[in-house]
Amino acid sequence: MARLTVEIVTPERRLAQLTADEVIAPGDQGLFGVRPGHVPYLSVLQPGPLTVRDGATTSLYFVAGGFVEAGAEIVRVLADSAELQKDIDTAAAQKRIVDAEAKLKDLDVTDPRAQDQRDLIAREKRRLEVAAQK
Repeated sequence: MARLTVEIVTPERRLAQLTADEVIAPGDQGLFGVRPGHVPYLSVLQPGPLTVRDGATTSLYFVAGGFVEAGAEIVRVLADSAELQKDIDTAAAQKRIVDAEAKLKDLDVTDPRAQDQRDLIAREKRRLEVAAQK
């Protein structure tokens, strides 16, 4: 039976290199799945869950954006940052939300830094959603 080689890489390190039956990634048009034999595909990643299925085992990661390249035998995830679900520090994520909301209150809505804070809040909320998934 055909299998996928899955690589999850951040600018700091290679987080994982494993084999799997299926990968489900948060693309810019929504979640999409890749199985062996997939046509070549390149997508922007949105912050969200990256699911890697190997038989009855499922590994869940949070990716904060980046790119994913899929092909017939390989899936390369080039993430801005990524972490295993079990490694997500929910207290730190909640603190980043609180800090960003406080900064946002001091900024005019037209200030470009305001959008940066809104993006950070949305990303951290997605991180918490992934941490809470069963």
